[in-house]
Amino acid sequence: MQTWTSSVISKSRADGVLKLVHFKVLLFIVCLYPFFSLAWGLLTDQLGVNPVETLTRSSGLWGLRFLLITLCVTPLRWLTGINQLIRFRRMLGLYAFFYATVHMLLYLGLDQFFDWSEIWRDIIKRPFITVGFINFIALLPLVFTSTNKMMKRLGGQRWKKLHRLTYFVAVAACLHFLMLVKADIREPVIYIFLLTGLLAVRLIYQYRQKKLA
Repeated sequence: MQTWTSSVISKSRADGVLKLVHFKVLLFIVCLYPFFSLAWGLLTDQLGVNPVETLTRSSGLWGLRFLLITLCVTPLRWLTGINQLIRFRRMLGLYAFFYATVHMLLYLGLDQFFDWSEIWRDIIKRPFITVGFINFIALLPLVFTSTNKMMKRLGGQRWKKLHRLTYFVAVAACLHFLMLVKADIREPVIYIFLLTGLLAVRLIYQYRQKKLA
């Protein structure tokens, strides 16, 4: 009887792991869709009169979107009680970095042609470029310490403190987008409101946890 029960539990766990793997693969493909969509638009000449600008802005926007989606994972876990959601946070965060990197490379390569003296002048003269550049640099320690090995090396508390930098990155990304838009600011304002809501949920949750302690 015990052997049969153990076999059923093992099979159930194996099925759960398999479903998780399948979902991760599906999520991986879905997250790549914007990249392939932009690439297809470039190949088929569907990106308007200034495809470089469209590519640069769209990739940056997707970086911001994935950053906000990543920040949604923990509140959703609190709300639903589905702890498995945390398994997808790293992938979503790395996709935010992926699109931010594409955004940066497009700016450096297609916009500035890797003219470093001109890039440096641009960083100094244009505040939204300054914010964007600082923000990209701030992403690097988050990516380099995203592995389980680095989490163990840093220790849980230090790792958590370092990854609070994510909030700075999100705020700076919204500010970068707002500074970039010169006329219609409705879209960046929407992202600012979404980010404000996500941060407010965290503050409320932490306040309640302290009261219960």
